[in-house]
Amino acid sequence: MSSTQPTRIATNKLKTNPNNPRTIRKDQLEKLVKSLREFPEMLEARPIVVDPDYVVLGGNMRLKAAQEAGLTEVPVYVASWEEAKHKEFIIKDNLAFGEWDWDMLANEWDAEELDDWGLSVWMPEAEEPGLDELLGEEKNKPATMKITFTSPEQLQQAEIDIREILDRKYQGAYFSVSAGEL
Repeated sequence: MSSTQPTRIATNKLKTNPNNPRTIRKDQLEKLVKSLREFPEMLEARPIVVDPDYVVLGGNMRLKAAQEAGLTEVPVYVASWEEAKHKEFIIKDNLAFGEWDWDMLANEWDAEELDDWGLSVWMPEAEEPGLDELLGEEKNKPATMKITFTSPEQLQQAEIDIREILDRKYQGAYFSVSAGEL
């Protein structure tokens, strides 16, 4: 069976992919289950992609969440591609292209709602752990952060962006840069 339109298939006929390179934490799965219960139309808009043997190529976590949510059938797109395309799709479907506009999210969206929807974000200050909890035994050591970039060009752009953010939001904070292995 191959079609260009999704069809509805019983969830017990679908097989999760044993070679799926993606995982999901229990708390993330719980959020996905909740999302599917509250907004099942998401599955209609984004059907699960399977091969002709009903092995999931894209949507393993959605299938797992749909089953936990008690759904007995889901929209499915059957892809009759050669094996190389199946493998390519599995990876490309899970790549996270693009970046979040964190300033817009902070100013225009509700943090608790975003968290409920599965996007890990900042939480209101009252719910954030205190500095003592973050630093543990190293209370007298300044808080630090290490960021690794994949190219010198990324590092150069990041230096500009970080300086701009520090100047605007975190007066008195400073940063240092080192290249190569630490």
